[in-house]
Amino acid sequence: MAGNSRRQGAIRKSKKGPQVGSGGQSKRALRGKGPTPPAEARKGHPAARRASRAKLASEQSGTAADRRGGSGRTPAREASGPELLVGRNPVVEALRAKVPATALYLANNIDSDERTTEAVRIAGNRGIALLEVSRAELDRRTGAALHQGIALQVPPFAYTPFPDLLREAEESGSPPLIVALDGVTDPRNLGAVIRSAVAFGAHGVLIPQRRSAGVTAVAWRTSAGTAARLPVAQVTNLTRTLRECRAAGLFVVGLDADGTTAVDDLEMATEPLVVVVGSEGRGLSRLVGETCDLTVSIPMSPAAESLNASVAAAVTLAEVARRRRIDL
Repeated sequence: MAGNSRRQGAIRKSKKGPQVGSGGQSKRALRGKGPTPPAEARKGHPAARRASRAKLASEQSGTAADRRGGSGRTPAREASGPELLVGRNPVVEALRAKVPATALYLANNIDSDERTTEAVRIAGNRGIALLEVSRAELDRRTGAALHQGIALQVPPFAYTPFPDLLREAEESGSPPLIVALDGVTDPRNLGAVIRSAVAFGAHGVLIPQRRSAGVTAVAWRTSAGTAARLPVAQVTNLTRTLRECRAAGLFVVGLDADGTTAVDDLEMATEPLVVVVGSEGRGLSRLVGETCDLTVSIPMSPAAESLNASVAAAVTLAEVARRRRIDL
């Protein structure tokens, strides 16, 4: 094309003619980069990022261990300190139930109502310290939670030993009803289950120590303080504990979307019962499912694939309570 003949590089000056390839014999020969490095060594690879995070965590853990005098374990007092229970209903419910508390925080110029008045009265009668702080300070202490101007400092939750929970259920004068949670990791779900368990006459709640939510301030708030009225046992092995329940004469019923029996047909509702609720994602674990005497499903519209774990527990407990009222 006209005008291109003078472009630099447009005319080949070599006398050897066009080259198809170097054949590895010239300075243009391709040089290999060696064997493919492992995934952990490739920059930007997910495995490399995981390895980097693990190394950083290990270094930080070692630094923290040095600060604690060489021990890799955090002292118990640091791992389980007091928590703040926030919200007017949870605070007054906890005070009514005589939950151990060390301080009641009130925001300056709080809009008082009958709940705050009662909370202050109970705290004063029990000798609990009343501390008036700014709303900004209360926001800081509660992590900007919806505290409604009031917070109660409580010690770590005191779990009930499982043998005591089972004995109290058997001595209650009605067929024992216990709720067990399998892999429920959201403390709000735990709090909601506790609230439903109290409402429908359950005698206690079982939770595993690992891979499960504990009774934290968040669970306290969701339960609206009812966690103070119901024994909660934290067990090492949920499957083994369920077997102990069966040996004690309780039927173990697991909630499962593919359950063999609909909750409407749960004839054993009037018998000593353990209702097992699985996580929303995977449901019941394999071993827990195999331990159940029966799996139960909740009939629902095809438009909904599943129910929240706490809602499923509430529906089942309501049906159990209904059948027990009829049986009286």
